[in-house]
Amino acid sequence: MTKTILAVLAHPDDESFGMGGTLALYARKGFDVYLVCATRGEAGAADDEHLKGFATVAEMREAELRCAAEHLGLKDVFFLDYRDSGMPGSDDNRHPNAQINASLDEVAGKVAHYIRSLEPDVVLTFDPIGGYRHPDHIHIQQATVLAFERADDGAFHPEAGSPFKPRGLYFHIFPRWFLRLMVGIMPLFGQNPRKFGRNKDIDLKSIAEVRFPTHARIDITPVAEAKSAASACHASQGGGQMRRGLMGFVTRVFGEREAYMQAYPPVNGRRRVKTDLLEI
Repeated sequence: MTKTILAVLAHPDDESFGMGGTLALYARKGFDVYLVCATRGEAGAADDEHLKGFATVAEMREAELRCAAEHLGLKDVFFLDYRDSGMPGSDDNRHPNAQINASLDEVAGKVAHYIRSLEPDVVLTFDPIGGYRHPDHIHIQQATVLAFERADDGAFHPEAGSPFKPRGLYFHIFPRWFLRLMVGIMPLFGQNPRKFGRNKDIDLKSIAEVRFPTHARIDITPVAEAKSAASACHASQGGGQMRRGLMGFVTRVFGEREAYMQAYPPVNGRRRVKTDLLEI
């Protein structure tokens, strides 16, 4: 029987910039790999050159995601049809359809539908701080955890399908040694680690201070080019530079790895770091 992996994320590009190597690796191994994306990234900044031929930012970013999905080998992509909430304090936070303005129960019910219909062996999502504290990342992470916990409870959103319990739940994490290394190196290149990213709104220094345990480390070397190609699809978000800039250099020098914290089944005590997410 074909194994299935379901990733639940917030915006187009999350799948490529973060866990793209893992998704591509398991797809190449013959797994059915699916993505649920909560929004179409409407709040993402984009230069006019990238908008040519598209009516809206959402339309453009969906096209970028479908391009990336092809390179990663995803079997299908599903949208929850919320609107990108933007970073904290932005006007996008107040849009009535902003993802963060939907109740966790509502969003979890929609995620539960995909868990029940796709019956994944493993579910992947963000860590508890959403990688870099984006409100949508945190919100969808919490909704996914709730959906995972209740997907086998027939009383939880019965309209979402028959109860089903996946074998495992993992949070994608950025290794803190890597982030601390980036924080130390960036000033040498004239960059401020407290103002990272296209919009300079990511504080790498504060993120590096939050620690999560690493329970699985996936070697994505065999699919590094696929991840690079998928990242390049998100040109409007700087995807063409993600694997070529300072971060790309550090990744190549110190190895192509993606790390995960195991949320379910619970990990009791210290365990060796796994190299396969299906080793549960």
